[in-house]
Amino acid sequence: MSAAASVAAPAPAASSVARSFNPWIVALAVVIPTFMEVLDTTIANVALRYMAGGLSAPATDSEWVITSYLAANAIILPISGWLGVRLGRRNYFLWSIAIFTLASLLCGMATSLPMLIGSRILQGLAGGGLQPSSQGILLDAFPKEKQGTAMTIFGIAALLAPVVGPTLGGFITDNYGWRWIFYLNLPVGLLALFVCRIVVIDPPYLEAERARMRSEHRPFDSLGLILLGMTTICWEILLSKGQEWDWFGDPFFRIQTLALLFVGCLGGLIFRQLRIKNPLINFRTLRDRNFASCCLIIFCAFGVLYANTTSLPGLLQSLFGYDATTSGLVLSPAGIGAVIVLFIVGMLLGRGVDARYLMAAGLCTLGLGNYWMSRMNLDITAWQVVWPRVVVIAGLSMLFAPLNVAAFQQIPQELRGAAVGLLALLRNEGGSVGTSVAKTIVERREQFHTLRLGENLDSLNPAVHSFIEQAQSGFLQQSGDPVAAQQMAWQTLANLRHEQASALAYFDSFLISAIVAAALVFLVFTMKRSVAEKGAHIAAE
Repeated sequence: MSAAASVAAPAPAASSVARSFNPWIVALAVVIPTFMEVLDTTIANVALRYMAGGLSAPATDSEWVITSYLAANAIILPISGWLGVRLGRRNYFLWSIAIFTLASLLCGMATSLPMLIGSRILQGLAGGGLQPSSQGILLDAFPKEKQGTAMTIFGIAALLAPVVGPTLGGFITDNYGWRWIFYLNLPVGLLALFVCRIVVIDPPYLEAERARMRSEHRPFDSLGLILLGMTTICWEILLSKGQEWDWFGDPFFRIQTLALLFVGCLGGLIFRQLRIKNPLINFRTLRDRNFASCCLIIFCAFGVLYANTTSLPGLLQSLFGYDATTSGLVLSPAGIGAVIVLFIVGMLLGRGVDARYLMAAGLCTLGLGNYWMSRMNLDITAWQVVWPRVVVIAGLSMLFAPLNVAAFQQIPQELRGAAVGLLALLRNEGGSVGTSVAKTIVERREQFHTLRLGENLDSLNPAVHSFIEQAQSGFLQQSGDPVAAQQMAWQTLANLRHEQASALAYFDSFLISAIVAAALVFLVFTMKRSVAEKGAHIAAE
């Protein structure tokens, strides 16, 4: 496509959609399935042990319900741009909704763990096309000066879904059973399929690209797809089972083998995609400095989000005695704050505020919220957890829409599908890495703090001696058995040490997240000026 064509193409595409349907109607239609798909990345986490019990499977094996979905999702996300052009983005989007809805029904009807895992793989393969397709549709539906508004709408789905996922999952599981987590997708999916079939159309530039691709008869990159599948499968298993298998200390060399396969396949994938004319994943989009920086920032930021989202319920349920529903309710007010902040940021972007300043403010706020959590203790009330969480999600809300504006502002329109898919992949993989790293940090730091706290906990310590005497006296009055009273006193001290060590481990996880968020601020100011203003696309291209 010539430079003149790339400049002229955006206007007809956006106006074509606008003449047929109001952009807000299109936005509402495509956000529904996106929210549904992102929700399924977190909603099932709180129900894993219920699934294992209901299907008579080991609790550790139930983790494959999450791993299989993420691996399948990761295979499709980077090639969604290629599939959207080859099949037509509208057709691909509608088929993704239909298959995702059918797979959700099969998940709810599963009678064994292998059947559930197989259905989740199908669900992940179909769901992988929903995020990038809906984002591309939104970018085409709104004019250039309204890109901040478009990304704000997309942010409601992509950001709010993982926030409310654990809350909704806990409530449904506790009150209706884990199968209804998947049945919930049926009415939503059918409604989305009906509405999107009416309002979603392919813009002219995409139809022209599809016709050009078909006329050239370029062969499908089967080897690239195999390398991509191997890379993502090895990566997801590494993240899911790394801590359980002791990472590189694994005596059976499973982790070491997976790591070698991952590095080899990833290197082969990158080498091949950069050398062929019809790549499944267009790594050339990373030549744009803004896009490359945004990829790294969104990867780390969503890692921080998921680390916080998985660690906080674990802290509340293990040390504060909250059930899944109650811990979810503590986290849910942050979702309301997220929506408010998203709309404020959208208005600021529409008024010409540089996206970099909003991104920097969001990262600082994200770091501040995690640092606030790292200063908590075991004597706090529920509201003292709510407010730091609100700050964390507000920071991510301030970051999300500006980042998407900055990422795609200078990407040529014909590369937009590839760029959207790659950014969506890194966003999801950041969440996977954050979950795995947080789990590892908590377990390793708990061992560290247990050893440090136990260094002086012996009978020669006057404070320990006083505690044991008082506890033993109280237990003796209850049981009348001096030997049992002494054992219970020492066990009480051991329990207190475990609680404190576990709490310190969780607080260390929050502190590391705060440091990561703060470090990303420096990367923001290496980017070019990013303002969503009318006519900016012409200058950029």
